[in-house]
Amino acid sequence: MRQATDIFGEWARNGKDLGMETNHSDAVNEMLSHITKDIETPFSFIDAGCGNGWVVRQMQTHPFCSHATGIDGAEDMIRKANAIDPNGDYIFADLLNWSPDEKVDFIHSMEVLYYFENPGELINHMKSNWLKPGGKMIMGVDFYKEHKRSHSWPNDLNTHMSLLSENDWKILFQTNGFNQVQSFHANANEQFPGTLIVSGVK
Repeated sequence: MRQATDIFGEWARNGKDLGMETNHSDAVNEMLSHITKDIETPFSFIDAGCGNGWVVRQMQTHPFCSHATGIDGAEDMIRKANAIDPNGDYIFADLLNWSPDEKVDFIHSMEVLYYFENPGELINHMKSNWLKPGGKMIMGVDFYKEHKRSHSWPNDLNTHMSLLSENDWKILFQTNGFNQVQSFHANANEQFPGTLIVSGVK
């Protein structure tokens, strides 16, 4: 089986990362609006699994964003992010083994957590080592039990994916120290049950 980071590196080299932005932008916009609504003070932000950095660049335009960081385990994605935005803060590292110098107010992650063998371990690590008390984390996934058409993806890509239900994801947030856990579906239509969004507060 292939490592997910190798697949994403290949996508960065062949331009498929641009399609990721196009396909996920509507759901991501809902996620970012959800965590930043009513914000009137400066905040810091990490995009976990940032790809080519498009979400970081979007957050940099928010009037109250004081700093936005992107981290990804695919070196070619980070190389591309730096090429597009040389002044941005993009880090090549294993998410499970990295922590920021200063904890942040918001963590965002789109289509990343299910690639880990133990997503709860990563959720706990980010909550404990990345996030300020009172900070918020939000994640989006298209691969989940209620989205039946996604179930073939691990075989299609020949990589590991952890298939969890909406309730499983909420429980992972709760058991790893998050409060006010919520879920909703973004960008749903007749053919697609929507991106599953889960958020919580430390």
